[in-house]
Amino acid sequence: MASLDAIVVHAVWDEEASVWVATSDDIDGLVVEAATMEALEPKVKAALSDLIELNGPQSSLHEIPVRILAEQTSRIANPHAA
Repeated sequence: MASLDAIVVHAVWDEEASVWVATSDDIDGLVVEAATMEALEPKVKAALSDLIELNGPQSSLHEIPVRILAEQTSRIANPHAA
């Protein structure tokens, strides 16, 4: 398995469920959800630790950087719409 130098996690707001959903292309099996970003981060870190220990890629780093990229779509009223 390839060496892992950083993990990029994508967090997307699920408006219907009212939760942030985090996944990653770098680690198979990561799917974590939480109502706030503050609650999501520790859940993501715990899940990543478990997944890396179980079947994740090897890294020579003592600590692996985790980047959580958040995306939320919202809407505003268009004052010019008919």
